[in-house]
Amino acid sequence: MTEITEKARIGAPAIDGFTEEGENLSPANAAAGPLAGASAKSHSHGGGVGIPDSSRAGRLTSYKADDFGPLTGREEDWRFTPLKRLRGLQSDALVGTAPAVTVSGPEGADLPAGVVVETVGRDDARIGVAGIPEDRVSAAAWEAFKEATVVTIPAEAQLETGVAVVIEGTSTELSAQHLVIVAEKFSKAVVVLDHKGSATVSQNVEIDVQDGADLTVVSVQEWADDAVHASSQQTRVGRDAKFKHVTVSLGGDLVRVTPSTRFTGTGGDVEMFGLYFADAGQHLEHRLFVDHAVANCKSRVLYKGALQGKNAHTVWVGDVLIRKEAEGTDSYEANRNLVLTDGARADSVPNLEIETGLIEGAGHASTTGRFDDEHLFYLMARGIPEDVARRLVVRGFLHEIIQQIRVPALEERLNSSLERELEAGNL
Repeated sequence: MTEITEKARIGAPAIDGFTEEGENLSPANAAAGPLAGASAKSHSHGGGVGIPDSSRAGRLTSYKADDFGPLTGREEDWRFTPLKRLRGLQSDALVGTAPAVTVSGPEGADLPAGVVVETVGRDDARIGVAGIPEDRVSAAAWEAFKEATVVTIPAEAQLETGVAVVIEGTSTELSAQHLVIVAEKFSKAVVVLDHKGSATVSQNVEIDVQDGADLTVVSVQEWADDAVHASSQQTRVGRDAKFKHVTVSLGGDLVRVTPSTRFTGTGGDVEMFGLYFADAGQHLEHRLFVDHAVANCKSRVLYKGALQGKNAHTVWVGDVLIRKEAEGTDSYEANRNLVLTDGARADSVPNLEIETGLIEGAGHASTTGRFDDEHLFYLMARGIPEDVARRLVVRGFLHEIIQQIRVPALEERLNSSLERELEAGNL
């Protein structure tokens, strides 16, 4: 694999006037969008609409979808996304029934003692604490949802078993959903968001990790083949708090997860891991943001993906911002992609913005490539058939992410799911 320290893109180059998905961006089509009247430069992907300067800190945020304007595909946040496959999440009313939410202990067991689950209205004070929508689809979901599910881990609780939040869809009607997870001070817990079934849903997830808390959130997207899922998952991390976020995307027609983590107190420690496996025709997109807004915090990001089949498409964009106040920051992000067959495409864009030189360290990397011939030769030279050797390489490549979950039953299930993916690709 080739190491790329700035930006890596595998696949067909963009043609001026069209998105990567071939949607027409002629002046006639663009005139009605948010670029109307703007003098965007060629290849600027919209000239920074909603961004008053070149900083990621200047990204437009709003609770109102219309503040973002209609999507055209020229926007930086949407230039890789096939807008037609969103089925109207970006433009139509989200009036369908959202996927059902069931909260329990692991494997349907009783909730751990002290954990509180509530269904609340839009006026609940905990809603809006972790962040404000950063794109039109997220803002549309914010405007449309009527009730939210709030899961609270009580202060100083040290949960020996995890909390399972099963999100199961039974309809492909356009819908909106809102979830809030609160880890109160000095608590420790693992919360799994398990998405399954059929849905067309725009979802906002707020995660509040308060001072001294230690929270792991695992978001599994194992939808049915017809599902479309856009999920904004925003987290605020308090003083001396630890937060691990693990994203696993396997199922669905189009899945777009945008996790954001913002430090609000010194001494915070964040790890963000991701795994995705795209089959023929699938679009799996992950865009994350780590905002080092205060001093002496640490972040580590590692996402790994595999692709197989015609028109399998994955997108990973990682933004890390180290503000001028964030002295003593220690940050690193990386994305690794393994392309298993012809006809698949991986887009990988790591971005690192540093506003102060008084840091411990910062870096980013991206690799995209095919099987390592030396690895295959090594295994085959020891009598392992080629198909078995290929599966061993893929399993080993992705297992680094699965083992970060540390929920044995879920890890076993995901390993079985990966095995089915490999069988489907005849590897």
